[in-house]
This record gives sequence, C-alpha cells and structure tokens, in this order.
Amino acid sequence: MAVVIRMKRVGRKNSPSYRISVADPSRPLDGRTIEQIGFYDPRSRRIEMQLKLDVERARYWLSMGAKPSETVRSILKREGAFQGLLPKKKRERPGRGKKTSARARRDAAQAAREAAKLARRKERLALRRAAQKNAPKEEVQS
Repeated sequence: MAVVIRMKRVGRKNSPSYRISVADPSRPLDGRTIEQIGFYDPRSRRIEMQLKLDVERARYWLSMGAKPSETVRSILKREGAFQGLLPKKKRERPGRGKKTSARARRDAAQAAREAAKLARRKERLALRRAAQKNAPKEEVQS
C-alpha cells in the first residue's frame, strides 16, 4: 500500500501549526507517522519561520510512490520538490475514442434530454409573458 504525505495539526487552540509527515493512509491523521519531513506554521510573523521542509526527503518519498495531499502538493510544488522527477508516462488506451453503440445511445438520450429541457424552458417563458400581458396595470395614486 502506498504511503501519503500529509499535514498533522499540532499547536494550541486558535494557533495552528502543522507537521508535514509521511504516514500510512490507514492511520488516523493525528496517529503514528513514518517520518516527519517538515514543519508549516502559517501564523508565524517571520516568513522564514513559516515553512521548514527537507526537500530531498520529500523527493525520495515522491519517487517511492508517496501520494501528497492537495495542500502538501502545493507546498512541495512551491518549494520545487517535483523538479527532477520524471513524470508518469501516459498509458495507451486505444479504445477511448472508439464510437460504440452504447456511446451512441447515451449521446442520443442526452440530446433528447437537452431538447426537452429547452422546450420546457420556452413553455415556461411563454406562460410568464402571457401572465404579464394579462395582468391588470396598477394605478399610481397621487
């Protein structure tokens, strides 16, 4: 099973700070971790103290197949941890663009739903306009 790189909240109430750690995905968020690779304190006054990250260890874990969370991914991207890693090759999927009978049925059904939706919309609009025409005009009292 692959490991995850995620943030573990530490710190006092109303003063969050986070440890960037590598953990087993089945463990709880505040549970045991394999390794701590950094620290993130978004409320620190000094910018240099907001983030401490061991980029080499992050690259190692990414090369081993670790999946970062969305927030950690953005931090790693900002710190340049993805540079030098080979991107995954896109796998060939020859049947993806093929037109099948099931695809044709789904496309026809979707087109029919869109046409019915447009017809209902036009009917509602016509009824609303007719109601506005037939509505009595209010007299302005002085």
